[in-house]
Amino acid sequence: MQSPLSKFMPQFSGEYPKPFVSLFEKMTLPVNGDRESVKTKVWTAYDFAKHRHEGQKRSSGKPYFEHCLAVGQILAMWGMDHSTIIAGLLHDIIEDTDVTLQDLEQRFGKDIAELVDGVSKLGGIQFSGKQAKQAGNFMKLLLSVAKDLRVIIIKFADRLHNMRTINFLPEEKQIRIAEETKEIYIPLAHRLGMAAVKWELEDLVLKTIHKTEHHEIEKKLKASKKERDKIIQNVILPVKRELNKYNIDANIYGRVKSHSSIFGKMERRGKSFEEIFDIYAIRIIVDKVEECYLALGIIHQIYSPIQDRFKDMIATPKSNGYQSIHTTIIDSKGQLTEIQIRTREMEQTAEIGVAAHWRYKEEHAMAPDLDSNVKWLRELVNILKDESSDPAEFMNLLKIDMFDDEIFVFTPKGDLEKLPVNATPIDFAFQIHSEVGLHCLGCKINHKIFPLNTKLKNGDIVEIITSATQEPSYGWLKLVVTSKARNFINRHLRAIHSETGIKIGKDILEKTLRRLKRKNDLEEIKESFAKFGLDSLDQLYESIGNGTILVRDIFKKLKPKEKISLEEDEEEDQARFIDFARSSSKGIKLQGIKDLMVSFGKCCNPIPGDEMVGFITRGRGLTVHRTNCSSLPILNEESDRLMPVEWDVSKKELFSARIKVISQDSPGILKKISECISSLNINISSVDLKVMDNFSTAYFIVKVNNVIQLDRMMKKLIAIKEIDFVERTDK
Repeated sequence: MQSPLSKFMPQFSGEYPKPFVSLFEKMTLPVNGDRESVKTKVWTAYDFAKHRHEGQKRSSGKPYFEHCLAVGQILAMWGMDHSTIIAGLLHDIIEDTDVTLQDLEQRFGKDIAELVDGVSKLGGIQFSGKQAKQAGNFMKLLLSVAKDLRVIIIKFADRLHNMRTINFLPEEKQIRIAEETKEIYIPLAHRLGMAAVKWELEDLVLKTIHKTEHHEIEKKLKASKKERDKIIQNVILPVKRELNKYNIDANIYGRVKSHSSIFGKMERRGKSFEEIFDIYAIRIIVDKVEECYLALGIIHQIYSPIQDRFKDMIATPKSNGYQSIHTTIIDSKGQLTEIQIRTREMEQTAEIGVAAHWRYKEEHAMAPDLDSNVKWLRELVNILKDESSDPAEFMNLLKIDMFDDEIFVFTPKGDLEKLPVNATPIDFAFQIHSEVGLHCLGCKINHKIFPLNTKLKNGDIVEIITSATQEPSYGWLKLVVTSKARNFINRHLRAIHSETGIKIGKDILEKTLRRLKRKNDLEEIKESFAKFGLDSLDQLYESIGNGTILVRDIFKKLKPKEKISLEEDEEEDQARFIDFARSSSKGIKLQGIKDLMVSFGKCCNPIPGDEMVGFITRGRGLTVHRTNCSSLPILNEESDRLMPVEWDVSKKELFSARIKVISQDSPGILKKISECISSLNINISSVDLKVMDNFSTAYFIVKVNNVIQLDRMMKKLIAIKEIDFVERTDK
């Protein structure tokens, strides 16, 4: 019979509750550590949290402590240290009970108290609502994460369990939490290399927001399982036989891609489930790095590889720590199959990212690759702190830094640089050094001169051409994608804007006082900046220069009893100065430009919705190109400059766009394409069609209002069964 005392002090009787035993068995313990001491610490936290949450229920009706225990179990499965698991058990205790931070510090120590406090603060952040508020709250999250990565790892475990049990909440709340998970936690999991967490969260979000689609994919995956398993085994067996010949102990298995990944492919390609073939991948897990390359050689001997779909991310790891070799082969039945090869350690890193590097060490010493993630976060926070206060810009930078895939490019000396997809030579220049970026004039890619809007590709060798007289223009902001480049460009342009504003403001003030014959008031005005809530005389001059403070306002403040009226030409003169300041800093629109000839680049035919940039050449006016136009002239330090331009056209105006359509040469295909385009009330200006090897390539010039209408038309075209490829083309 169990002693009643054992319920209160199981550490002495050895009779712990089964849920606690299950948790402790999942934990990774120090090899030479004191096992019983750790067990006692974890039990103390378990018992404390269980009693403090006594009587509290979740929406499911189950005891609230079950959630705390589930968070602890997830952390244990990720191999986290006992301090993090204890903090996971206690993560809601400050928020939901009368326990204070001081109580926790006294009972469990400063380290655990700070972790719980960090998670509690994150719990109070609401990411839904206005974009400005969301941006500010994201900053709080990043600051907490940069301080101690374990905070976000606990929060991921918390969010994962909440998403697993989300069906007990009201539907409106389910949607809000799922959207927040999609916008915030999934990109952050991606950036921290926590692939398994990312995939599960993506599937749970899909299940919450698109219930019907998730159910359909689930049903079809189950129905096709036998056939899929047979195909996978047919690919695996020959590889296994060959690996055994070389005495390579490999774990080989097929893995179906996540529901959300399949749903994304269906959406992007406009295809049904049955038309998506790459819904699974084969994974080969070995012990050593050299065995990865030996396995790759064996696979390429057995099957024909697709050259364009080979990636060696062991030699060049992704910045989130991911390492693997990816190759796509054509199997014996002509099917495309992706194979991923990695070591067991790489497998663990690929699944749980930074959490995999939190090995049991004295005083939580961090592995170098873990510290690099902290460094990345701190750099991002510093850059975003210095960024302009535009929330849309802020969130856009975060999405680029956290979610985009990477490319690897080289300096002329062979040094490797990692950049986001769609990065340009300007991004590369700022990655090398801020001074190189600020004076970037042109570039050579693979030893040939290219314009600065060129999108870099994997393996490019990039050389930056600089000039001491070259400076960034506002048009550069249209060409860069990295937050680092954008930050330095904005900072430089703000400094120029400020300098220009000070000069103009000083001229306005002195000229106005001279006309009013009140030069004696200048010294008093110079000392009055504090009365306008400003910190310096330069700020006063800048405010006058950019029009936020008028000279009239200064006299009203300093000489309220005197009636001083500015002449009309004074106000016009000031307006001219202000217009000059604004036009030189904020750019122009396509319509309403004074004394400037505007033309559109026939090379790329920009239409409303396109990202554009204007290229000014003295004596020839301004030519507008799409930012990715291959014919955009190379910058010249003496006569040319880029300017940001915006559309200012009515919705009824039509613009020409050229599309390329590749399809099977079947009877009536041109009729189908024409009817599809006409059904959207889009006119076809011209058609050029050629047939070769049972495939037709057609070029259509169509008249559309904007990019949205063009994209809608292209999506509808790709859904036609006989069509294999549709793209917008310049030439």
